[in-house]
Order: sequence, then C-alpha cells, then structure tokens
Amino acid sequence: MAEQQQEALSEQPRRRRVWCRGCRRELTDREARLRGWGRECDPDQRTRHDRHDVDQEQLPGF
Repeated sequence: MAEQQQEALSEQPRRRRVWCRGCRRELTDREARLRGWGRECDPDQRTRHDRHDVDQEQLPGF
C-alpha cells in the first residue's frame, strides 16, 4: 500500500491569542499584544496615542 500524507491546511502558523490585562478584550495590534495592554487600558502614558483635538466654530446663537 502506498502511504498518503495529508497536506497542511495553511502555511501561516497560528498566533497565540492575547487578551488585554485591563478589559479582557482580545488584542489584535502587534504592539498591544507585546505589552499586554489595549490602547484605552494602557497605564503607561508614553505608549498612548496622541489626541487630535480639532478647533470648531461656535454654533450660531451661543
């Protein structure tokens, strides 16, 4: 009898699932996965993303 080998289903190795230490949501961003903290929960201010505040015109009548 000839031996039959099953082909691999995918070439990419499966990555380990990582959850945020604060809110327990699954992390998808590479940097967040390495730190173990999501953007909103990260206690280290240096790794947070900058806020982009936009100046707005006042509403008429105010």
